[in-house]
Amino acid sequence: MSERDEAVISYSADPQTLMPEQLTGFFVGWPNPPSPETLLRLLQSSYRVSLACDGQKVVGFANAISDGVLSAYIPLLEVLPDYQGRGVGSELMRRLLAELDHLYMVDVMCDDEVAPFYERLGLRRAGGLIQRNYARQSGQE
Repeated sequence: MSERDEAVISYSADPQTLMPEQLTGFFVGWPNPPSPETLLRLLQSSYRVSLACDGQKVVGFANAISDGVLSAYIPLLEVLPDYQGRGVGSELMRRLLAELDHLYMVDVMCDDEVAPFYERLGLRRAGGLIQRNYARQSGQE
């Protein structure tokens, strides 16, 4: 059995004690990903967060932004490649959706190939429109 298979994943909803060095390896394939420092700011500024950790290392996260009254949007779900396919993303989303259960609407915008993942968690397909400014993808000022 590999070390990865023996890992015990713990879950948390508190990003306030995280350090940037715990947030590396995310955004695989992004041409201009946010830095760990920017990711930390993003998580600490979110309405709700769900974190998956292997020891002190963050191996996955999902976050929500919200008005806290009627609606929320889940912009990011990220799981490190070595931890994918182990149910980490599903558990992160289940926990985050439970935290948002008091709201009227919770929206996720995703690519077609990952829509079945979200459908398995009870979300339904709907139309949507987006605008992207890829020059700002890293979130840097």
